[in-house]
Amino acid sequence: MLELNRERLRRSIELWLEEDIGTGDVTTLTTIPASAMAKGIIHVKEDGLVAGLPVAEAVFEVVDPQLRFTAKVQEGEAVTKGTVLAEVEGSARSIMLGERLALNLLQRMSGIATRTRQYVEALGGLPTRLVDTRKTTPGHRILEKYAVRVGGGHNHRFGLYDAVMIKDNHIKGAGGITQAIRAARASIPHTMKIEIEVESMAQLKEALAAGPDIVMLDNMTTSLMKEAVAVLRQEAPHIVIEASGSVTLETIRCIAETGVDVISVGRLTYSVAALDISLDLNERKGAAGS
Repeated sequence: MLELNRERLRRSIELWLEEDIGTGDVTTLTTIPASAMAKGIIHVKEDGLVAGLPVAEAVFEVVDPQLRFTAKVQEGEAVTKGTVLAEVEGSARSIMLGERLALNLLQRMSGIATRTRQYVEALGGLPTRLVDTRKTTPGHRILEKYAVRVGGGHNHRFGLYDAVMIKDNHIKGAGGITQAIRAARASIPHTMKIEIEVESMAQLKEALAAGPDIVMLDNMTTSLMKEAVAVLRQEAPHIVIEASGSVTLETIRCIAETGVDVISVGRLTYSVAALDISLDLNERKGAAGS
């Protein structure tokens, strides 16, 4: 599974906390005594898949290293409404400072993992790989792609730097599919792949002549996709075939049954609903040392 860089995560959390806390949490500071200790119970209010527990733990650790975070379920575990996901103990003020950021991240990541698992299950029994896209929240890409992996999906490229992916505007800018592929091939190292997006059989024919490594069949009907797959399997069986464009839970299996190798789904991240998760302070303990 994709590993989270803890130092990079810490730096991000510090910025996100600064955005939320600013010069101080006036509500908490004026209502909760500095000596008050408490236990925060993090629980889920709907069924889903849990992702982001290590991230929530890191938030509370940055807020106050003295807080004790205990996960009660495993990362990637399917849970039902009412399940306690984790507990955090220590300064009541510190718990409240980290509450919203920890929940925001945990809710969104769990929502992505839950949505991803639904798509994976829709592909059950088929060899097609489900992958994400770059349609992620700015500043949260690593976390969101991590959540896709927790849900059983795979990652596409991480950014503009790790693969050549020639889309319609690149084709227009280069003067054509052939020109774009040849220019990219002449410039990149031999270890890097070239993917080309095509929307018609005419574009596919031109792309095949130029020799890409991956072909993306974009926004094609399933009948046209089957035709394109048949041509690719016969003329260039080494080429990886990806399908993309308006893929839904209702259509993904039909798309996979055309024989494509990979299906990329932007909906895994860009329009996902957060899983409903809350934190409640359990009975408040007395002042430290009392």
